[in-house]
Amino acid sequence: MTTTPFMSQADYLALDATAMAEGVHNGSLAPEALLRAALERCDQLDPTINAVVMRHDDHAFAQLKARQAAGTEGKGALAGVPMLLKDLNTYLAGTVTTNGSRLLGDTPPATANSTVVKRYLDAGMLVFGKTASPEFGMTTTTESSQWGRTRNPWNLDYSAGGSSGGAAAAVASGIVPVAHATDGGGSIRIPAAYCGVFGMKPTRYRTPQGPNSFEGWFGASCGHVVSRSVRDSALLLDVSHGHERGSPYWLAEPPRPFREEMLRTPAALRIGVVSADMTGTPLDPEIAEVLERTVGQLRELGHQVQPLTLPVDPQRLYAAHGTTSGVALLAAVRDREAALGRPMPAHALEPVTQRVLEQATQASAERLYRARRDFEAIGLQMELLFDDIDLILSPVTGQLTPPLGRVSLQNSYEDYIKHIVGSIGFTVLANVSGQPAMSVPLGISRDGLPIGMMFSAAHCQEGLLFQLAGQLEQQHPWTCLPALQ
Repeated sequence: MTTTPFMSQADYLALDATAMAEGVHNGSLAPEALLRAALERCDQLDPTINAVVMRHDDHAFAQLKARQAAGTEGKGALAGVPMLLKDLNTYLAGTVTTNGSRLLGDTPPATANSTVVKRYLDAGMLVFGKTASPEFGMTTTTESSQWGRTRNPWNLDYSAGGSSGGAAAAVASGIVPVAHATDGGGSIRIPAAYCGVFGMKPTRYRTPQGPNSFEGWFGASCGHVVSRSVRDSALLLDVSHGHERGSPYWLAEPPRPFREEMLRTPAALRIGVVSADMTGTPLDPEIAEVLERTVGQLRELGHQVQPLTLPVDPQRLYAAHGTTSGVALLAAVRDREAALGRPMPAHALEPVTQRVLEQATQASAERLYRARRDFEAIGLQMELLFDDIDLILSPVTGQLTPPLGRVSLQNSYEDYIKHIVGSIGFTVLANVSGQPAMSVPLGISRDGLPIGMMFSAAHCQEGLLFQLAGQLEQQHPWTCLPALQ
Protein backbone atom coordinates (compact mmCIF):
# COMPACT_ATOMS: atom_id res chain seq x y z
CA MET A 1 0.00 0.00 0.00
CA THR A 2 1.09 3.58 -0.64
CA THR A 3 -1.19 5.13 1.98
CA THR A 4 0.25 6.88 5.03
CA PRO A 5 0.26 5.03 8.38
CA PHE A 6 -1.02 8.16 10.14
CA MET A 7 -4.44 9.83 10.28
CA SER A 8 -6.02 12.60 12.31
CA GLN A 9 -8.46 11.92 15.11
CA ALA A 10 -11.14 13.88 13.24
CA ASP A 11 -10.73 11.65 10.18
CA TYR A 12 -10.77 8.53 12.36
CA LEU A 13 -13.94 9.53 14.22
CA ALA A 14 -15.77 10.24 10.95
CA LEU A 15 -15.61 6.55 9.96
CA ASP A 16 -17.63 3.56 11.01
CA ALA A 17 -16.18 0.05 10.63
CA THR A 18 -17.79 -0.43 7.22
CA ALA A 19 -16.19 2.76 5.89
CA MET A 20 -12.84 1.79 7.37
CA ALA A 21 -12.88 -1.58 5.64
CA GLU A 22 -13.98 0.02 2.36
CA GLY A 23 -11.07 2.46 2.59
CA VAL A 24 -8.61 -0.36 3.19
CA HIS A 25 -10.06 -2.36 0.30
CA ASN A 26 -9.72 0.53 -2.17
CA GLY A 27 -6.28 1.55 -0.91
CA SER A 28 -7.23 4.96 0.50
CA LEU A 29 -6.67 3.87 4.11
CA ALA A 30 -3.85 1.93 5.73
CA PRO A 31 -4.68 -0.60 8.48
CA GLU A 32 -1.71 0.67 10.48
CA ALA A 33 -3.11 4.21 10.37
CA LEU A 34 -6.45 2.99 11.71
CA LEU A 35 -4.82 0.98 14.46
CA ARG A 36 -2.58 3.85 15.57
CA ALA A 37 -5.52 6.25 15.57
CA ALA A 38 -7.50 3.85 17.77
CA LEU A 39 -4.58 3.49 20.17
CA GLU A 40 -4.16 7.27 20.32
CA ARG A 41 -7.85 7.73 21.09
CA CYS A 42 -7.62 5.05 23.75
CA ASP A 43 -4.58 6.70 25.33
CA GLN A 44 -6.42 10.03 25.43
CA LEU A 45 -9.80 8.96 26.79
CA ASP A 46 -9.61 5.61 28.51
CA PRO A 47 -7.91 6.95 31.66
CA THR A 48 -11.13 8.92 32.13
CA ILE A 49 -13.78 6.34 31.26
CA ASN A 50 -11.95 3.10 32.17
CA ALA A 51 -13.42 0.99 29.39
CA VAL A 52 -10.35 -0.80 27.98
CA VAL A 53 -8.90 -2.68 30.93
CA MET A 54 -6.36 -4.84 29.10
CA ARG A 55 -4.19 -3.70 26.21
CA HIS A 56 -2.88 -6.12 23.61
CA ASP A 57 -1.08 -3.67 21.32
CA ASP A 58 1.71 -6.14 20.60
CA HIS A 59 -0.81 -8.75 19.48
CA ALA A 60 -2.46 -6.30 17.10
CA PHE A 61 0.82 -5.18 15.55
CA ALA A 62 2.02 -8.78 15.25
CA GLN A 63 -1.20 -9.67 13.47
CA LEU A 64 -0.80 -6.65 11.17
CA LYS A 65 2.81 -7.57 10.39
CA ALA A 66 1.83 -11.17 9.60
CA ARG A 67 -0.90 -10.00 7.22
CA GLN A 68 1.53 -7.61 5.52
CA ALA A 69 4.05 -10.43 5.07
CA ALA A 70 1.39 -12.70 3.62
CA GLY A 71 0.07 -10.00 1.28
CA THR A 72 -3.38 -10.15 2.89
CA GLU A 73 -3.34 -6.75 4.63
CA GLY A 74 -6.21 -5.45 2.49
CA LYS A 75 -8.23 -8.67 2.40
CA GLY A 76 -11.21 -9.63 4.54
CA ALA A 77 -14.64 -8.10 5.09
CA LEU A 78 -13.30 -6.05 8.01
CA ALA A 79 -9.69 -5.56 6.95
CA GLY A 80 -7.82 -3.12 9.17
CA VAL A 81 -10.72 -2.37 11.55
CA PRO A 82 -9.56 -1.98 15.19
CA MET A 83 -11.45 -4.27 17.56
CA LEU A 84 -11.93 -4.83 21.30
CA LEU A 85 -13.13 -8.02 23.00
CA LYS A 86 -15.22 -8.22 26.15
CA ASP A 87 -13.40 -9.68 29.15
CA LEU A 88 -16.00 -12.40 29.68
CA ASN A 89 -15.81 -16.00 28.48
CA THR A 90 -14.16 -14.92 25.22
CA TYR A 91 -10.60 -15.96 24.52
CA LEU A 92 -7.72 -14.50 22.53
CA ALA A 93 -4.77 -16.87 22.29
CA GLY A 94 -1.85 -15.74 24.42
CA THR A 95 -3.91 -13.40 26.63
CA VAL A 96 -5.75 -13.65 29.94
CA THR A 97 -9.53 -13.46 30.40
CA THR A 98 -10.64 -12.64 33.97
CA ASN A 99 -14.44 -12.45 33.64
CA GLY A 100 -14.15 -9.27 35.69
CA SER A 101 -13.25 -11.25 38.82
CA ARG A 102 -10.24 -11.27 41.12
CA LEU A 103 -10.78 -15.02 41.34
CA LEU A 104 -9.60 -15.36 37.74
CA GLY A 105 -7.06 -12.55 37.67
CA ASP A 106 -4.06 -14.89 37.60
CA THR A 107 -5.40 -17.52 35.21
CA PRO A 108 -2.98 -18.71 32.52
CA PRO A 109 -3.21 -17.16 29.05
CA ALA A 110 -5.57 -18.83 26.60
CA THR A 111 -3.99 -21.36 24.27
CA ALA A 112 -6.54 -20.90 21.48
CA ASN A 113 -9.00 -18.35 20.16
CA SER A 114 -12.74 -18.53 20.71
CA THR A 115 -14.54 -19.33 17.48
CA VAL A 116 -16.03 -15.85 17.21
CA VAL A 117 -12.59 -14.30 17.76
CA LYS A 118 -11.10 -16.45 15.03
CA ARG A 119 -13.83 -15.24 12.68
CA TYR A 120 -13.08 -11.61 13.54
CA LEU A 121 -9.36 -12.16 12.95
CA ASP A 122 -9.95 -14.03 9.70
CA ALA A 123 -12.04 -11.06 8.53
CA GLY A 124 -9.02 -8.80 9.06
CA MET A 125 -9.90 -7.11 12.36
CA LEU A 126 -7.04 -5.96 14.59
CA VAL A 127 -7.75 -6.85 18.23
CA PHE A 128 -5.80 -4.56 20.58
CA GLY A 129 -7.48 -5.03 23.95
CA LYS A 130 -10.32 -6.16 26.18
CA THR A 131 -13.15 -4.17 27.70
CA ALA A 132 -14.40 -4.20 31.27
CA SER A 133 -17.13 -6.49 32.56
CA PRO A 134 -18.56 -6.74 36.07
CA GLU A 135 -17.79 -9.96 37.90
CA PHE A 136 -19.02 -12.90 35.76
CA GLY A 137 -21.30 -10.46 33.91
CA MET A 138 -23.79 -10.64 36.77
CA THR A 139 -25.18 -7.08 36.86
CA THR A 140 -26.34 -4.16 34.73
CA THR A 141 -23.47 -1.84 35.55
CA THR A 142 -19.76 -2.28 34.86
CA GLU A 143 -18.07 -1.88 38.22
CA SER A 144 -15.82 -4.39 39.94
CA SER A 145 -13.03 -4.81 42.46
CA GLN A 146 -10.98 -6.28 39.61
CA TRP A 147 -11.27 -3.37 37.18
CA GLY A 148 -12.88 -0.44 39.00
CA ARG A 149 -15.69 1.68 37.60
CA THR A 150 -16.41 2.17 33.91
CA ARG A 151 -17.90 5.63 33.37
CA ASN A 152 -20.58 6.74 30.95
CA PRO A 153 -19.05 9.03 28.28
CA TRP A 154 -22.19 11.19 28.35
CA ASN A 155 -21.84 11.89 32.08
CA LEU A 156 -18.91 10.50 34.02
CA ASP A 157 -20.90 10.20 37.25
CA TYR A 158 -23.26 7.67 35.69
CA SER A 159 -23.13 3.99 34.81
CA ALA A 160 -22.19 2.83 31.32
CA GLY A 161 -24.51 -0.15 31.82
CA GLY A 162 -23.60 -3.77 32.06
CA SER A 163 -22.39 -6.21 31.61
CA SER A 164 -20.99 -4.95 28.28
CA GLY A 165 -20.48 -1.46 29.69
CA GLY A 166 -16.82 -1.37 28.74
CA ALA A 167 -17.70 -2.17 25.13
CA ALA A 168 -20.48 0.43 24.96
CA ALA A 169 -18.35 3.14 26.57
CA ALA A 170 -15.47 2.41 24.18
CA VAL A 171 -17.78 2.76 21.19
CA ALA A 172 -19.61 5.83 22.49
CA SER A 173 -16.31 7.60 23.20
CA GLY A 174 -14.97 6.84 19.72
CA ILE A 175 -12.12 4.51 20.70
CA VAL A 176 -13.54 1.97 18.25
CA PRO A 177 -16.61 2.12 15.99
CA VAL A 178 -17.72 -1.38 17.04
CA ALA A 179 -16.85 -3.67 19.95
CA HIS A 180 -17.57 -7.26 20.89
CA ALA A 181 -20.26 -7.72 23.55
CA THR A 182 -22.39 -10.45 25.12
CA ASP A 183 -25.96 -10.53 26.41
CA GLY A 184 -27.35 -12.94 29.00
CA GLY A 185 -30.13 -10.76 30.43
CA GLY A 186 -29.81 -7.47 28.58
CA SER A 187 -26.04 -7.02 28.66
CA ILE A 188 -25.81 -5.74 25.07
CA ARG A 189 -29.05 -3.76 25.02
CA ILE A 190 -28.82 -2.05 28.42
CA PRO A 191 -25.34 -0.51 27.95
CA ALA A 192 -26.25 0.36 24.37
CA ALA A 193 -29.26 2.26 25.70
CA TYR A 194 -27.29 4.00 28.46
CA CYS A 195 -24.44 4.99 26.12
CA GLY A 196 -26.52 5.95 23.08
CA VAL A 197 -25.24 3.31 20.65
CA PHE A 198 -26.89 0.50 18.68
CA GLY A 199 -27.04 -2.98 20.18
CA MET A 200 -28.43 -6.18 18.67
CA LYS A 201 -28.90 -9.39 20.67
CA PRO A 202 -29.17 -12.15 18.05
CA THR A 203 -31.41 -15.20 18.11
CA ARG A 204 -30.27 -17.93 20.47
CA TYR A 205 -27.47 -19.95 18.82
CA ARG A 206 -27.01 -17.46 15.96
CA THR A 207 -23.40 -16.74 16.94
CA PRO A 208 -20.81 -19.27 18.17
CA GLN A 209 -20.01 -19.62 21.88
CA GLY A 210 -17.29 -22.31 21.66
CA PRO A 211 -15.16 -24.17 21.56
CA ASN A 212 -14.80 -24.05 25.38
CA SER A 213 -18.60 -24.21 25.80
CA PHE A 214 -21.21 -24.28 23.06
CA GLU A 215 -24.06 -22.89 25.14
CA GLY A 216 -24.21 -20.19 27.81
CA TRP A 217 -27.02 -20.20 30.37
CA PHE A 218 -29.13 -22.67 28.33
CA GLY A 219 -28.75 -20.35 25.35
CA ALA A 220 -29.87 -17.23 27.21
CA SER A 221 -26.39 -15.77 26.78
CA CYS A 222 -25.19 -14.98 23.28
CA GLY A 223 -22.57 -12.74 21.74
CA HIS A 224 -22.46 -10.02 19.14
CA VAL A 225 -21.41 -6.34 19.21
CA VAL A 226 -22.39 -2.78 20.06
CA SER A 227 -21.83 -0.24 17.30
CA ARG A 228 -22.38 3.34 16.25
CA SER A 229 -24.08 2.41 12.98
CA VAL A 230 -26.67 -0.20 12.09
CA ARG A 231 -24.71 -1.35 9.04
CA ASP A 232 -21.69 -2.21 11.20
CA SER A 233 -23.80 -4.48 13.39
CA ALA A 234 -25.19 -6.18 10.28
CA LEU A 235 -21.73 -6.64 8.76
CA LEU A 236 -20.29 -8.07 11.98
CA LEU A 237 -23.17 -10.53 12.24
CA ASP A 238 -22.55 -11.61 8.63
CA VAL A 239 -18.94 -12.31 9.57
CA SER A 240 -19.56 -14.07 12.88
CA HIS A 241 -22.74 -16.14 12.55
CA GLY A 242 -23.01 -19.75 11.51
CA HIS A 243 -22.46 -23.24 12.84
CA GLU A 244 -19.16 -24.03 14.55
CA ARG A 245 -17.49 -27.39 14.48
CA GLY A 246 -18.55 -29.67 17.34
CA SER A 247 -21.57 -27.63 18.42
CA PRO A 248 -24.95 -29.37 18.58
CA TYR A 249 -26.69 -26.02 18.11
CA TRP A 250 -27.18 -24.10 14.88
CA LEU A 251 -29.75 -22.16 12.89
CA ALA A 252 -30.70 -22.21 9.24
CA GLU A 253 -28.81 -19.78 7.04
CA PRO A 254 -30.59 -16.43 6.60
CA PRO A 255 -32.14 -15.79 3.18
CA ARG A 256 -29.70 -12.95 2.44
CA PRO A 257 -26.78 -11.17 4.13
CA PHE A 258 -27.78 -8.98 7.05
CA ARG A 259 -25.98 -5.99 5.52
CA GLU A 260 -28.40 -6.30 2.60
CA GLU A 261 -31.37 -6.54 4.94
CA MET A 262 -30.66 -3.19 6.57
CA LEU A 263 -30.83 -1.53 3.14
CA ARG A 264 -34.30 -2.93 2.44
CA THR A 265 -37.34 -0.81 3.34
CA PRO A 266 -39.68 -2.92 5.46
CA ALA A 267 -43.30 -3.35 4.47
CA ALA A 268 -45.92 -1.95 6.82
CA LEU A 269 -45.25 -3.77 10.08
CA ARG A 270 -47.66 -4.81 12.81
CA ILE A 271 -45.98 -3.66 16.01
CA GLY A 272 -47.24 -4.40 19.52
CA VAL A 273 -46.28 -1.92 22.25
CA VAL A 274 -45.44 -3.14 25.74
CA SER A 275 -45.22 -0.40 28.39
CA ALA A 276 -45.58 -2.52 31.53
CA ASP A 277 -42.31 -3.44 33.26
CA MET A 278 -42.37 -7.16 34.10
CA THR A 279 -40.92 -6.49 37.57
CA GLY A 280 -43.78 -4.12 38.38
CA THR A 281 -41.48 -1.11 38.54
CA PRO A 282 -43.26 2.11 37.43
CA LEU A 283 -42.09 3.42 34.07
CA ASP A 284 -40.10 6.63 34.34
CA PRO A 285 -42.09 9.53 32.80
CA GLU A 286 -39.21 10.56 30.54
CA ILE A 287 -38.89 7.04 29.16
CA ALA A 288 -42.66 6.95 28.67
CA GLU A 289 -42.39 10.16 26.64
CA VAL A 290 -39.75 8.65 24.36
CA LEU A 291 -41.86 5.52 23.95
CA GLU A 292 -44.89 7.62 22.94
CA ARG A 293 -42.79 9.66 20.52
CA THR A 294 -41.37 6.45 18.99
CA VAL A 295 -44.91 5.18 18.43
CA GLY A 296 -45.66 8.40 16.53
CA GLN A 297 -42.52 8.02 14.41
CA LEU A 298 -43.43 4.45 13.53
CA ARG A 299 -46.91 5.46 12.46
CA GLU A 300 -45.46 8.24 10.31
CA LEU A 301 -43.40 5.53 8.58
CA GLY A 302 -46.57 3.61 7.79
CA HIS A 303 -46.44 0.94 10.48
CA GLN A 304 -49.43 -0.25 12.49
CA VAL A 305 -48.89 0.14 16.23
CA GLN A 306 -51.19 -1.20 18.97
CA PRO A 307 -50.88 -1.88 22.71
CA LEU A 308 -49.83 -5.41 23.61
CA THR A 309 -50.02 -7.49 26.79
CA LEU A 310 -47.40 -10.21 27.13
CA PRO A 311 -48.62 -13.77 27.85
CA VAL A 312 -45.69 -14.60 30.16
CA ASP A 313 -45.77 -15.09 33.94
CA PRO A 314 -42.99 -12.82 35.33
CA GLN A 315 -42.38 -14.99 38.37
CA ARG A 316 -41.81 -18.04 36.19
CA LEU A 317 -39.57 -16.03 33.87
CA TYR A 318 -37.24 -14.60 36.52
CA ALA A 319 -37.12 -17.82 38.52
CA ALA A 320 -35.97 -19.77 35.47
CA HIS A 321 -33.39 -17.14 34.52
CA GLY A 322 -32.11 -16.74 38.08
CA THR A 323 -31.73 -20.47 38.64
CA THR A 324 -29.87 -20.91 35.37
CA SER A 325 -27.46 -18.01 35.80
CA GLY A 326 -26.83 -18.90 39.44
CA VAL A 327 -25.97 -22.53 38.72
CA ALA A 328 -23.73 -21.42 35.83
CA LEU A 329 -21.86 -19.20 38.30
CA LEU A 330 -21.53 -22.13 40.68
CA ALA A 331 -20.01 -24.28 37.95
CA ALA A 332 -17.54 -21.54 36.99
CA VAL A 333 -16.38 -21.12 40.59
CA ARG A 334 -16.04 -24.87 41.07
CA ASP A 335 -13.98 -25.07 37.89
CA ARG A 336 -11.66 -22.41 39.25
CA GLU A 337 -11.33 -24.21 42.59
CA ALA A 338 -10.43 -27.40 40.74
CA ALA A 339 -7.76 -25.54 38.76
CA LEU A 340 -6.35 -24.03 41.97
CA GLY A 341 -6.48 -27.34 43.80
CA ARG A 342 -8.06 -25.68 46.84
CA PRO A 343 -11.28 -23.99 47.95
CA MET A 344 -12.00 -20.47 46.80
CA PRO A 345 -10.09 -17.89 48.86
CA ALA A 346 -12.10 -16.00 51.45
CA HIS A 347 -13.67 -12.78 50.13
CA ALA A 348 -12.56 -13.58 46.56
CA LEU A 349 -15.97 -12.65 45.17
CA GLU A 350 -18.06 -9.49 45.34
CA PRO A 351 -20.71 -9.56 48.13
CA VAL A 352 -23.66 -9.96 45.75
CA THR A 353 -21.85 -12.62 43.70
CA GLN A 354 -21.12 -14.52 46.91
CA ARG A 355 -24.79 -14.42 47.88
CA VAL A 356 -25.89 -15.67 44.45
CA LEU A 357 -23.32 -18.46 44.74
CA GLU A 358 -24.67 -19.51 48.15
CA GLN A 359 -28.22 -19.60 46.79
CA ALA A 360 -27.11 -21.65 43.80
CA THR A 361 -25.70 -24.37 46.05
CA GLN A 362 -29.28 -24.98 47.22
CA ALA A 363 -30.66 -25.52 43.71
CA SER A 364 -31.77 -29.11 43.10
CA ALA A 365 -31.42 -31.03 39.87
CA GLU A 366 -35.20 -30.98 39.57
CA ARG A 367 -35.26 -27.18 39.90
CA LEU A 368 -32.65 -26.80 37.17
CA TYR A 369 -34.55 -29.21 34.91
CA ARG A 370 -37.75 -27.25 35.43
CA ALA A 371 -35.92 -24.02 34.63
CA ARG A 372 -34.79 -25.45 31.30
CA ARG A 373 -38.34 -26.61 30.60
CA ASP A 374 -39.65 -23.13 31.42
CA PHE A 375 -37.19 -21.66 28.90
CA GLU A 376 -38.81 -23.79 26.22
CA ALA A 377 -42.38 -23.08 27.34
CA ILE A 378 -41.81 -19.31 27.42
CA GLY A 379 -40.12 -19.49 24.03
CA LEU A 380 -43.19 -21.17 22.59
CA GLN A 381 -45.53 -18.62 24.19
CA MET A 382 -43.62 -15.82 22.53
CA GLU A 383 -43.37 -17.53 19.15
CA LEU A 384 -47.15 -17.99 19.08
CA LEU A 385 -47.54 -14.30 19.89
CA PHE A 386 -45.68 -13.45 16.69
CA ASP A 387 -48.39 -15.15 14.64
CA ASP A 388 -50.38 -11.93 14.99
CA ILE A 389 -47.65 -9.27 15.08
CA ASP A 390 -44.30 -8.68 13.40
CA LEU A 391 -42.39 -6.88 16.14
CA ILE A 392 -42.66 -5.83 19.78
CA LEU A 393 -41.69 -2.32 20.91
CA SER A 394 -40.85 -1.52 24.52
CA PRO A 395 -38.34 0.56 26.44
CA VAL A 396 -34.98 -1.10 27.07
CA THR A 397 -35.17 -0.20 30.77
CA GLY A 398 -37.95 1.07 32.97
CA GLN A 399 -35.77 3.60 34.77
CA LEU A 400 -33.21 6.14 33.59
CA THR A 401 -29.46 5.49 33.65
CA PRO A 402 -28.42 5.10 37.29
CA PRO A 403 -25.49 6.85 38.94
CA LEU A 404 -22.37 4.79 39.56
CA GLY A 405 -22.61 2.61 42.64
CA ARG A 406 -26.36 2.05 42.63
CA VAL A 407 -26.46 -1.48 41.15
CA SER A 408 -22.93 -2.60 41.96
CA LEU A 409 -22.16 -6.16 43.03
CA GLN A 410 -20.12 -4.58 45.83
CA ASN A 411 -23.32 -3.44 47.59
CA SER A 412 -25.38 -5.42 50.08
CA TYR A 413 -27.60 -8.01 48.45
CA GLU A 414 -30.74 -6.31 49.72
CA ASP A 415 -29.74 -2.93 48.30
CA TYR A 416 -28.74 -4.54 45.02
CA ILE A 417 -32.09 -6.29 44.59
CA LYS A 418 -33.93 -3.08 45.45
CA HIS A 419 -32.28 -1.17 42.60
CA ILE A 420 -31.59 -3.80 39.92
CA VAL A 421 -35.28 -4.17 39.06
CA GLY A 422 -35.30 -0.78 37.34
CA SER A 423 -33.02 -2.09 34.61
CA ILE A 424 -34.16 -5.69 33.98
CA GLY A 425 -37.93 -5.39 33.59
CA PHE A 426 -37.97 -5.60 29.79
CA THR A 427 -34.76 -7.26 28.55
CA VAL A 428 -34.62 -10.67 30.27
CA LEU A 429 -37.61 -12.06 28.35
CA ALA A 430 -35.78 -12.22 25.01
CA ASN A 431 -32.90 -14.09 26.65
CA VAL A 432 -35.18 -16.76 28.09
CA SER A 433 -37.39 -17.02 24.99
CA GLY A 434 -34.43 -16.87 22.58
CA GLN A 435 -35.87 -14.20 20.28
CA PRO A 436 -33.63 -11.50 18.76
CA ALA A 437 -33.96 -7.99 20.19
CA MET A 438 -32.24 -4.67 19.59
CA SER A 439 -31.70 -1.39 21.43
CA VAL A 440 -32.04 1.71 19.25
CA PRO A 441 -30.96 5.13 20.61
CA LEU A 442 -34.12 7.18 20.07
CA GLY A 443 -34.19 9.64 22.96
CA ILE A 444 -32.28 11.85 25.38
CA SER A 445 -33.29 12.56 28.97
CA ARG A 446 -33.58 16.09 30.30
CA ASP A 447 -30.25 15.51 32.04
CA GLY A 448 -28.63 14.72 28.69
CA LEU A 449 -28.36 10.93 28.99
CA PRO A 450 -29.41 8.61 26.15
CA ILE A 451 -32.64 6.58 26.23
CA GLY A 452 -32.99 3.41 24.18
CA MET A 453 -36.06 1.75 22.72
CA MET A 454 -36.15 -2.02 22.27
CA PHE A 455 -37.63 -3.98 19.37
CA SER A 456 -38.02 -7.76 19.51
CA ALA A 457 -38.87 -10.21 16.73
CA ALA A 458 -39.65 -13.88 16.22
CA HIS A 459 -36.82 -16.42 16.09
CA CYS A 460 -34.39 -15.89 13.20
CA GLN A 461 -35.94 -12.54 12.23
CA GLU A 462 -32.84 -10.39 12.75
CA GLY A 463 -33.24 -9.36 9.12
CA LEU A 464 -36.56 -7.69 9.90
CA LEU A 465 -35.04 -5.90 12.88
CA PHE A 466 -32.18 -4.64 10.72
CA GLN A 467 -34.66 -3.38 8.14
CA LEU A 468 -36.51 -1.30 10.73
CA ALA A 469 -33.29 -0.16 12.39
CA GLY A 470 -31.96 1.04 9.04
CA GLN A 471 -35.19 2.88 8.38
CA LEU A 472 -35.15 4.57 11.79
CA GLU A 473 -31.47 5.46 11.46
CA GLN A 474 -32.17 7.16 8.15
CA GLN A 475 -35.32 8.97 9.28
CA HIS A 476 -34.24 9.81 12.83
CA PRO A 477 -30.41 9.73 12.91
CA TRP A 478 -28.74 9.61 16.31
CA THR A 479 -25.57 11.15 17.70
CA CYS A 480 -23.22 8.54 19.21
CA LEU A 481 -20.21 10.66 20.11
CA PRO A 482 -20.75 12.79 23.23
CA ALA A 483 -18.49 15.77 23.79
CA LEU A 484 -16.23 14.41 26.52
CA GLN A 485 -14.87 17.06 28.86
